[in-house]
Amino acid sequence: LDQRNPTQFPSQKEEFSRLALFRDMKTVNSGLRILSQSRRAALHISPQPSLRVVSRSISGAVATCRFSPFIPSNTRRFSAMSSNAAEQPQAAAPSTEHSAPAQPDLPPLTPAEFKVFNQMAEKMEYFHNHFRRQWTLLHDAATTGRRPQNMTLKQFLDTGLQFAQHLTAHHGIEETYVFPMLARKMPEFRGGRAELLRQHKEIHKGLDGFEEYLHKCRSRETELELSVLKEKMDSWGGVLWTHLDQEVVTLGAENMRRYWTMEEVRNMPM
Repeated sequence: LDQRNPTQFPSQKEEFSRLALFRDMKTVNSGLRILSQSRRAALHISPQPSLRVVSRSISGAVATCRFSPFIPSNTRRFSAMSSNAAEQPQAAAPSTEHSAPAQPDLPPLTPAEFKVFNQMAEKMEYFHNHFRRQWTLLHDAATTGRRPQNMTLKQFLDTGLQFAQHLTAHHGIEETYVFPMLARKMPEFRGGRAELLRQHKEIHKGLDGFEEYLHKCRSRETELELSVLKEKMDSWGGVLWTHLDQEVVTLGAENMRRYWTMEEVRNMPM
């Protein structure tokens, strides 16, 4: 047969096709044998050389199959999958030979050093204790159904409104001045996903409704119902108390010393 121009022999087209298919399938089988041999060889050689052998074997088989018009469709699918697998980056095995040693604990602070590094936590705890006392007074009344005996209705409502206004102002100062300053070195205060900032948002989802209800009671638009007040507080009370504790711990001496020097802490405006 003149393979350069098979159309010269119309009566032999079918025979030519069978011979061409046989030739290409032999090439595919040869490629598969090389792949099988490479896999067996991979059991006896280091991982890195075995990857190169397999890559060359797969690439050779794919190159032959891709340009043959007589390869069955399932063989083409195998070739495409093999090509993609060869191109995928191999994840490097974690190395244990050069693991970084664990950082040693910092030396204990002297009482004087602790006082300096802990000063922001002490100031924050002072404000937070005020909020805890106000919350407890309001929530106890809402839970028991009785206002404190020494408080008029007006005084009770004013206490709730002051609590809401002071907490809102406190968070506003933190987010405007304190948190941006601390965020320069502390990831706990950095970005919109910071846990303490997320807690602020959760608190104010409930605080806004709590304050609105008290305003309506104060203006006599509605009558105060302590059971309703309890519902208005319970929806955000958990995150509030978590936040009051967590923020103080974050500003504590053991955490602050990891990011700031004593001189920097002394000069903090809070």
